Amino acid sequence: MTGTLILDPLIPMIALYVLAGAALLIVGYGLWRGLAGWALRGLGAMALLAAIANPALQREDREPLSDIVIAVVDESASQRIGTRPSQSATALARVQAEVAALENTELRIIRLGDGEGDNGTQLMTALSEALAEEPRARVAGAILITDGQAHDLTLAPNLPAPLHVLLTGEAQDWDRRLIVKNAPSFAILGESVTLTLRIDDQGKVPKDIAGSAMISVAIGDEEPQSYRVPVGEDLDLPVNLPHGGLNVLQFQVAATEGELTDRNNGAVVQINGVRDRLRVLLVSGEPHAGERVWRNLLKSDPSVDLVHFTILRPPEKQDGIPVSELSLIAFPTRELFVEKIDEFDLIIFDRYRLRGILPNAYLHNVRDYVTRGGTVLVAAGPEFGSADSLWRSSLGEIVPVDATSRVFEEGFKPALTDLGKRHPVTAGLEKLAPEAGWGRWFRQIGLTQKSGQAVMSGIDGQPLLVLDRVGEGRIAVLGSDHIWLWGRGYEGGGPQLELLRRLAHWMMKEPELEEEALVASAAGQRLTVTRRTIGDAPGPVTITGPDGTQTELAMPEIALGRYSAQYDAPEMGLYKLAQGVLSTVMALGPSAPKEFEETIASGDKLEPIVTPMRGGILWLEEGTPDIRSVGIGRVAAGRGWIGITPRGAYLTQDIRVAALLPGWVWLLLASGLALAAWLVEGRRGSKAKAP
Repeated sequence: MTGTLILDPLIPMIALYVLAGAALLIVGYGLWRGLAGWALRGLGAMALLAAIANPALQREDREPLSDIVIAVVDESASQRIGTRPSQSATALARVQAEVAALENTELRIIRLGDGEGDNGTQLMTALSEALAEEPRARVAGAILITDGQAHDLTLAPNLPAPLHVLLTGEAQDWDRRLIVKNAPSFAILGESVTLTLRIDDQGKVPKDIAGSAMISVAIGDEEPQSYRVPVGEDLDLPVNLPHGGLNVLQFQVAATEGELTDRNNGAVVQINGVRDRLRVLLVSGEPHAGERVWRNLLKSDPSVDLVHFTILRPPEKQDGIPVSELSLIAFPTRELFVEKIDEFDLIIFDRYRLRGILPNAYLHNVRDYVTRGGTVLVAAGPEFGSADSLWRSSLGEIVPVDATSRVFEEGFKPALTDLGKRHPVTAGLEKLAPEAGWGRWFRQIGLTQKSGQAVMSGIDGQPLLVLDRVGEGRIAVLGSDHIWLWGRGYEGGGPQLELLRRLAHWMMKEPELEEEALVASAAGQRLTVTRRTIGDAPGPVTITGPDGTQTELAMPEIALGRYSAQYDAPEMGLYKLAQGVLSTVMALGPSAPKEFEETIASGDKLEPIVTPMRGGILWLEEGTPDIRSVGIGRVAAGRGWIGITPRGAYLTQDIRVAALLPGWVWLLLASGLALAAWLVEGRRGSKAKAP
């Protein structure tokens, strides 16, 4: 219980001050005149003023409250490196024991993990939220167990007590990291794009390994190539993308013994490859109804550069017309099929027949063009089964079909084969058919498949569209020249545009149309893994996390030839996926999150915050400090110890207020003092008259 003297004036305080001033003047005047009772008069005035001030004694029943110490334990990704987890656990146990030994003191423990997104360690946010949960009058101190790498220092709260930092890690730590300083999101195929990389060393780097490092570079599934590069310098890396669509570039710096972590040694860059212009050479053997459809289809795409030649006047045609009177353009065979053949992305032979215009040596060059990575589409007509068929030339060595010399002139509806229903070029095309199904075609060339993949069939199940790989290139054969009927909408038509678009993209090796593919996409920290195959059901996908842990993910079938599953990743970073011979990588957030940009423990960032709060920064490798009680405003840290300031907070349970003296006592006291003054002054006056 405590007592406090309070005032409850009967008049306004300003009036009380005026009365006090007047009383002071009167007493002063009496002193100046030498009145004998001036002191008693002053005491009487004070008694009257005290009565008007109405003093009272306030008594409180108080319940003491405990002091609170807040401990924020950093358990983010960078705190799981090396010996830091054990250091944190040991330090927290010691802090708990030290606080428990203090009288009337409680400990609040806040554990800070990895938040959503790549925001780094939100240490100050965690401390602010912990302070908001506690009365500030009870907070006696705060202790941060961390490596010092916080990323929200501008949000530091104003503490009413000392703030201390217990640093994990070791003073001899060092680390090497890879930084991608510049990487475009897209690039034009065939043109070089420059990426800027940098390798930096941090901490106490051993002299024998400083200066250079080995880095490996891989594009997609290609074998990585290794180079020795300098450390601490910007590296300009020119890259030519191998194909359109998403290209994944992987960079990995070789881990070095003694390095703190290799989580920041790798990086993944995803660049979309776009074609500036698709160069197509269309060679029509003769005018026919479908020729204009091919031309209009290719000319309607602004990204296509079309070179189209139609054989209007074959060499064997002899009608006596002088050459000087012909307006036809001579077929530049050598220029197209020898000098500039590699400049074309796709060559289409539309109902072409051997007439001596293209010597067999040129067709041999076309065959080599395909094996080097080129693409050829043969749109076969009745001539394909004749004696002057392309099938009988050097090109026939890589054509995936044999001609039977039969031509079927009857109506039929093209259909997808069982393989075609799974193949990405034709899968799902049946959904684009009108209610009555696809329109009919009226001519099919008799073919016998000898290699490749038949994705469409016609009369009696004979192959209609066959795809094949030859060396580095691709070739396709369409066994009919009536696909133009779909474009004209005959009997409802069919997906001519979509089929030819997919076919062209497959031949251009676009990743989204590969038969065997392992694809991953990310939304937040959820991975969606898709496996595409035209074979049997694949096994599970092995996912290797940033920390090296492996997870087997089963892949249920979601559609013909498509298997997919989702995986909730426990943390951000680089994930490697493998299934059989296929593999891919996916980076959730940056491949090296903000947590691993700076991994060396340091108190430099926190020092401007800790110093004004009279705290200390101590390394745990030197031992966990003792905890002492210090006075408010005193230095709260020293060698081997840190201090907290007891706050003495309490809870008031009851308040009682009683007048210091009754009113009649004040009146009696004032009257008695006034009477005494009068008597003293009267006696003095009588003695003065007597002489």
